[in-house]
Amino acid sequence: MRKINGFNKGVNFGGWLSQCSYEKEHLDTFITEKDFEIAASWGVDHVRVPFDYNILENKDGTYNDNGFAYLDMAIRASRKNGLNIILDLHKTAGFSFDYYGEDENGFFDSKEYQERFYRLWEEVARRYGSMTSNVAFELLNEVTDAEFIDAWNRIVRECISRIRKIAPDILILVGSYHNNSADTVQFLDEPFDKNVIYNMHCYEPLKFTHQGAYWTTAIIPEERIPFEESVTSPEYFEELFSTAIAKAEKFGTSLYCGEYGCIDVVSPEDTIKWYRTINSVFEKHGIGRAAWNYKAMDFGLSDERLSKVHNELIKLL
Repeated sequence: MRKINGFNKGVNFGGWLSQCSYEKEHLDTFITEKDFEIAASWGVDHVRVPFDYNILENKDGTYNDNGFAYLDMAIRASRKNGLNIILDLHKTAGFSFDYYGEDENGFFDSKEYQERFYRLWEEVARRYGSMTSNVAFELLNEVTDAEFIDAWNRIVRECISRIRKIAPDILILVGSYHNNSADTVQFLDEPFDKNVIYNMHCYEPLKFTHQGAYWTTAIIPEERIPFEESVTSPEYFEELFSTAIAKAEKFGTSLYCGEYGCIDVVSPEDTIKWYRTINSVFEKHGIGRAAWNYKAMDFGLSDERLSKVHNELIKLL
């Protein structure tokens, strides 16, 4: 696979401009320029910044310069600290990956919602599309159901074709269904051009990384699983990523993992073991990645509970 220069080792700033209260105090204080400096001190080369459409759009579909000011700050702070940045649209009008917490639906059947999606990316491209050495675009976070894939492939083509008229060379990331699962990358269409790469997320095995989670019916919240009983191994990840790697190799593009991590219920010692294992496979295949999450959100890498293993952990990002 082709290596992604400048987007090899990163961290997510989740919970700032997405999955949040949207109150001004939160937006102004949850992530500040100091956090970009701290992230850079960890040795990462980029940050991934999830943002929701309603940060940038008013209710009537016009654009909000106050919302864009947060992305302006993020890009400015990234560049100041030698970091690249991925702008990830985490929620669009008519769709959210979060079945439990969001009331957004109808996107894949609605030309109106899709047009709004295209226009938003055109606006983002007008503002940031010339920053090709520092900025990348991630079209949409975690498409959910398998039934959406045909519509999603069509939407991706149309959206990128519009972006390319404004930003011909910006790096664009595209993920597949089942919340960007590695094993569904194979169902994405051929990349639009040489600056489009495949994106996946990895929280596997879910029963280990999400033990105690209350927001998914896929696990029993009360169940606890130590690392040694979790089936986690390099061979496990090799198999899990195999079809995605093959797809990227077939088209001479790159593979990126935009989210991965362990919930705060997992012990620091077991967290290190999981990160060491998945990191070995990322490194072997040259898979760029961004860990979830810089702070809080049940996965915080800077949280006090990980203080004793923090220095070792950030080496494994």
